[in-house]
Amino acid sequence: MARFSLSEADHERISAAVRVAEAQTDGEIVTVIAPRSDAYHDVGLHYAVAGMLSLLALVAAFPGWFEALAVTALGGWQHELPVWELLTLLVGAQILVFLVIRYALAWMPLRLALTPPATKARRVRRQAVTIFRASAEGRTHASTAILLYLSLAEHRAEIVADSAISSAVAPERWGDAMAALIHAVRQDRTADGMVDAISMLGAILAEQRPLASQNPNELPDRLIEL
Repeated sequence: MARFSLSEADHERISAAVRVAEAQTDGEIVTVIAPRSDAYHDVGLHYAVAGMLSLLALVAAFPGWFEALAVTALGGWQHELPVWELLTLLVGAQILVFLVIRYALAWMPLRLALTPPATKARRVRRQAVTIFRASAEGRTHASTAILLYLSLAEHRAEIVADSAISSAVAPERWGDAMAALIHAVRQDRTADGMVDAISMLGAILAEQRPLASQNPNELPDRLIEL
């Protein structure tokens, strides 16, 4: 995982990059870095439930195996157990499997490793859109804001822009900025990646919203660390 705690110098470099980018445009750039975008508690719960159901399916497919295991666990004195006792042991085994998996996945690195990439991508995108709506959407004159969002645990970046801008820019332009950021983050150069991406976003804004006679600074330039 990339280093999350940025120095004051890194903060100033990123803020300065935002100011330089915005000097050529009427648009605004908001930068946010988060350690992760979601706790993924439901992923641990899903795996725990899947473990319970897998044990039930295994017992249904091989009932003799479970009965032999139960007899051994009880000391091996009985050759056959009553149905109620077998079912009670099965329920207990399912609860044990659930708890073991659930508590094992309480460790965040393991939970993240077992979270499907598509799930992480959706959660990062959802969090980025939520932050954009809270911090930038509708807060600038003529809707000219872009959010650059980096979620370190998932190694994913998102760029969210006002519809007036996003619809006019080719997807490849956004992708290039995200690729530059992620490439630097993987090399533990988070601040460098943010500066590179901000520069590319500033070029997009300068094309779409050129600098006019008045250019009020409508949103903060500083990096936000969640």
